[in-house]
Amino acid sequence: MTSGHDAEPSRQYPPATTPEELDHLVEVIKDWAIGNGLAVRTPPAVISSEADPTRITAVPAPVTLFPTAFPRQAFLQGQKAQNAYNELYAAVSRDENFLADVVKQVIDGDDFVRDLWAVHETVKSEGYTQPLSLGLFRSDYMVHEHKSSESPTAQAKQVEFNTIAASFGGLSVYASRLHNFLAKTEYPLLGQPLAPGTLDLPANNTIEGLAGGIEAASRAYGDSELGHAKCVIFLVQGGERNVFDQRHLEYQISKASPTIPVFRLAFTDIMKHTSIAKSPKRQLLYTLPRNGNRVFEVAVVYMRGGYGPDDYPNQQTWDARCHLERSHAIKCPTVLTQVAGIKKVQQVLATPRPSSEPSILSKFIKDDTPSAIALWNTFTNIYPMDTSDVGLEARKKALDPEQCVDYVLKPQREGGGNNIYGSAIPGFLKTVPEAHWNSYILMELIKAPAENNFILRNGTIEKGRVISELGVYGTCLWNQETGEVIRNEQAGWLLRTKGEESQEGGVAAGYGCMDSVSLT
Repeated sequence: MTSGHDAEPSRQYPPATTPEELDHLVEVIKDWAIGNGLAVRTPPAVISSEADPTRITAVPAPVTLFPTAFPRQAFLQGQKAQNAYNELYAAVSRDENFLADVVKQVIDGDDFVRDLWAVHETVKSEGYTQPLSLGLFRSDYMVHEHKSSESPTAQAKQVEFNTIAASFGGLSVYASRLHNFLAKTEYPLLGQPLAPGTLDLPANNTIEGLAGGIEAASRAYGDSELGHAKCVIFLVQGGERNVFDQRHLEYQISKASPTIPVFRLAFTDIMKHTSIAKSPKRQLLYTLPRNGNRVFEVAVVYMRGGYGPDDYPNQQTWDARCHLERSHAIKCPTVLTQVAGIKKVQQVLATPRPSSEPSILSKFIKDDTPSAIALWNTFTNIYPMDTSDVGLEARKKALDPEQCVDYVLKPQREGGGNNIYGSAIPGFLKTVPEAHWNSYILMELIKAPAENNFILRNGTIEKGRVISELGVYGTCLWNQETGEVIRNEQAGWLLRTKGEESQEGGVAAGYGCMDSVSLT
C-alpha cells in the first residue's frame, strides 16, 4: 500500500478533508462569493429586518464546497434536447385550441390557471398587436440509472419545463467560476490534493446566452414609431432576495452596442409607471420614476414575477397583467406561453404513443424525427388524475399507502414548495374535493443516485449524501402568427443540489443550493 498523496484522491471524491481545511475553504468561499456576486439578500432568519431596515446586507448564496460528480452522458443529453424543447413549446403556445382543451381539464380546480386564460381571452377579443414572443426557458432533469442492460446507463429524465421566470442563470455561472477558482487555487493544496486538471468542469455561458435572447428580441422589435428611446423592463417581485441573479443579466445587456437601457419595475407598480400609447399598435411607455420627463418605449418585458397566485392578490394586479398583455411590447413570456408551461401540458405531451396512431407530441414535433426521439428519451411516466381509465388507475396508485411512495403529486404551479411527495399524498387528497383532483398530475419519482458533498448555507456546513437537478436553458424568439422561429438556441446550464432526504429543490425557497458539475 502506497503512502502520500498520489493514489487516495482518485479513490475518494470529494477528498477527505480535515476540520482545518474545511474552515479554510469556507473562508475562501465566503469572500469569493461576496466579491463576485454569488450572493442573495440576507434572509430574515439570519439578520432581522429591524437590524437591516434599508436592506443593505447580502450573504453568499448556498453553494457546495466541491462540484458534484455528474454523468457526462446525461449532461450532454439534456443539452442536445434543448433546441427541440424550444421548438416544441413555441409550437404549443401557438396552438390555442390545444391549450384551451388542456385548460378546460384543470380549470374547475385551479383558479389561477382560469384567471390567466381569462387575460388571454380579454386581449384576444380586442386583438393582439405584437406577433413576436420570447421564451427564456429552462428544462429541469434528474439522472435516472437505466439498468435493463448489462452496463447501466445514466439518462436525463425531465422533472419539469419552465416557461416563466426561469431563475439562477446568473448565479449558475458564478457557481461554476467559484469551483474553477477553487480547482486551481485550493483543491491542489489539500492533504489529499486534487491536482489541477483532475476535474472535468464544463464551460458555463448562461449569462451571455440568456442576455443574448433579450437583446435579440429588442432588436427584432424595431425602431420606435413614436420617437422614443427603447428599453427593456425586468418585471420583478417586491423585496426580491435573489436580486443579484437578475442583476448579472442586466449588467450583461448593458454591454450591448448600441446601449439597451434596462429598468427594474415591481409587479405592483406596473400601472403607476407605464401607460399604453393611444395608437393602433398600443405601444407600452415607461416613465422614469426619478425623472418624469424621460419616457421610453418598452421593447421587451422580461417577467421575473407574475408566475404564481401570490403575485395577484387583487383585481388591480390582474388588470396590470392584462395591461401588459394588450401592449405592443414583446413579452417574455406571453400569457399563452406561461399557460403552455403548466404541468398538465407536460403530462399530455408525454402521453405514450398508441401503437397504430400518431402521438399527441406529433401535433408539434413529427414522430420518429431526431427531435422527437430526443424528447421521448427525456420523458418519464406522468399520469392524469382525471376520470379516464388511465386517470382512475393513477388515483388508485396515489391513494394506496404502498404504491404512493414512488410518486409525486403536482399542481399547476411554478416555484418550490408546491408538490406533495410519497406517503403524504393520500392524506393530502382527502383534503381536496374529488372534483378538483383533475387539476393535479401524478409523476413517477425519478430516483437519482446520491453523491457525497458539503453544502455551505448561511455560514454553516452541511455534510452528507446529496442529489442534483440539472437545468438546461434555452432562448427562443418566434412569430406567433406565422410560426417563423427567429432564434432557437441552447443557452447554458444550472446545477442545483440538495440533501438526499430533501424533497424540494428550490434554492430561493430555501431547499437546495447552487452547484456545478464535475463530469464523470
